[in-house]
Amino acid sequence: MTTVTDLVAEAAALDAADPLAHKRNEFDLDDGVAYFDGNSLGAPPKHVADRVAAVVREQWGGRLIRSWSEGWWEAPVRVGERIAPLVGAAPGQLVVADSTSVNLFKALVAATRLRPGRDEILVDADTFPTDGYIADEVARLTGRTVRRVVAEDMPREAGERTAVALINHVDYVTGRAHDMATLTGALHRTGALVLWDLCHSVGALPVELDAAGVDLAVGCTYKFLNGGPGAPAFLYVATKWLDKFEQPLAGWAGDSDPFAMRGAYEANAGIARGRAGTPDILSLLALDAALDVWDGVDRGLLRAKGLALGEFFFRCADELLDGATIATPRGEDRGHQISVIDEDAAKTMAALIERGVIGDFRPPNVLRFGLAPLYTTYGEVLRAVTTLRELRH
Repeated sequence: MTTVTDLVAEAAALDAADPLAHKRNEFDLDDGVAYFDGNSLGAPPKHVADRVAAVVREQWGGRLIRSWSEGWWEAPVRVGERIAPLVGAAPGQLVVADSTSVNLFKALVAATRLRPGRDEILVDADTFPTDGYIADEVARLTGRTVRRVVAEDMPREAGERTAVALINHVDYVTGRAHDMATLTGALHRTGALVLWDLCHSVGALPVELDAAGVDLAVGCTYKFLNGGPGAPAFLYVATKWLDKFEQPLAGWAGDSDPFAMRGAYEANAGIARGRAGTPDILSLLALDAALDVWDGVDRGLLRAKGLALGEFFFRCADELLDGATIATPRGEDRGHQISVIDEDAAKTMAALIERGVIGDFRPPNVLRFGLAPLYTTYGEVLRAVTTLRELRH
């Protein structure tokens, strides 16, 4: 029988051998807290505060309005180019702008325009609520209908009426990851476009948008990318669709010549056409600074550690949480979170947080533990499980 002492030794050995262990030192984290909510709000890299202060003091304060022509205006595309390698996208297809919800609206409307005559939008039945809300409104505004379908069933449910299928790459409740390449290819054979929501996968597991033939994608930057609360989201448009991508929010930032102040809109020829209004420079440049922690990170190592952290969580739970139900798949078809079923999840998570183990819960009965490979340790995983065991006794 494995004891807690055995698991402590095992965690220490795993942490000592971790090739990404040095990355934790780049984050501003309280060593007295075990943080498992990076799947909702990533921890801040240490250098971001000074970089933002410098932007305020030197660019906003020192250069004033001149900063718009000294790098601010181009920042949405420039920062997008920094995220592109993390999602397997070649240059020129990704822009950082607005929120995930706004980018979903742009992408869904554009997709219906790319598939005229098709009047159906398929939505992942287990989708994050905002995706469903936005899809319903797009359908209402464009005369389409929405049908909610389990992601794996979409290829056989799609047909000649289906304009686009919207799928979450990782299920936000269970942590299950869907096979992007297989689903995209199967849906393309029905003539439908595919729009992927990457909010719970970017910065956690390998994403290969170009290789999978993805048409459109959106994602947030404040979870595993550590961009900060309210950091702007990103929009991906595959090169093959760029010149036909007609988004509904024809704001001046997406115009081919924004400062010409013409009376009629003319979309930018490149990915900047995905922009709408004036960018939030402070949040955008905070994200730009936060992305420095990704320089030189091997995505293969990132995935390997995320899976290993999850395996260690399963092992600790099997040994210490007799009878616990875990909703997250135990194979590789999962993201980097573990979801534990608890009938009093809200109360249990509040008690965990009081004891310095910070995760979150989703109604009605799911405790979520996000595993951020850049800073989560095996010792913290064991602490989460042992603290949960203490609460159960």
